[in-house]
Amino acid sequence: MLAHVRRQKIIDLLKEDGSAKVIDLARIFKVTEVTIRQDLEKLEKKGLIFREHGGAYLKNLQENLQSFIPLNTDNMDKKVAIGLRAAALVESGDTIILDSGSTTSEIAKNLKGKKGLTVITNALNIALLLGADSGIDVIVTGGEFKPPTLSLTGQKAADFFEGLHVDKLFLATAGISLRSGLTYPSISDITVKKAMIDAADLTYLVADSTKIGKNSLASLGALSLIDYIITDEKIDPRHLELFKENEVEVMLTKTD
Repeated sequence: MLAHVRRQKIIDLLKEDGSAKVIDLARIFKVTEVTIRQDLEKLEKKGLIFREHGGAYLKNLQENLQSFIPLNTDNMDKKVAIGLRAAALVESGDTIILDSGSTTSEIAKNLKGKKGLTVITNALNIALLLGADSGIDVIVTGGEFKPPTLSLTGQKAADFFEGLHVDKLFLATAGISLRSGLTYPSISDITVKKAMIDAADLTYLVADSTKIGKNSLASLGALSLIDYIITDEKIDPRHLELFKENEVEVMLTKTD
């Protein structure tokens, strides 16, 4: 892996987990600890991270926590449109899972006022957003807290879904690779997302078109794991064919 690619993946991982140790990064990227320290030094000089003894943490993490908004707010016009379209698929009486993320947070905003819903989520911001709504029962998983995504992750979060059955899952992703399928920056999320998929009758992937064709660190699995993708009209026609080949129905949204 080229150095600049590895450094970008380190940033992506920190945007998910908030912090990381040198020893763990060296194991993940299969390089020496000396190499990782050099990477972190360069990233710190660019003002992207703060180094500490044995590791590093993301810059502006405290501000993120205080605002209680997920860190990744790129392409919000696309995410707003996707959130509106996805929320329209939720019917009275549904039991759904909302994955953590900025796009799924937009879905949650459009569920307010609906009646007879049960929403299971690993996102604390979503729980607070919907928790005061009298028509929605909110259930939150356990797990380890990840500050940048305001989410709960790890094996305890995954175990929560064992034996559950829900109507619909709205799943987030960091990248959709032509080779690796659904990919994520954080390894700890993989078991959680697999458990979510196993618990759901239908899985809707919500991802703007900029994520399609990108490859992140850890692979969840093939596109065949999902039933639908809700994305925007800027999607490359080649990628439309890819989903068709994998029998995934594509729902397109429009942005101004």
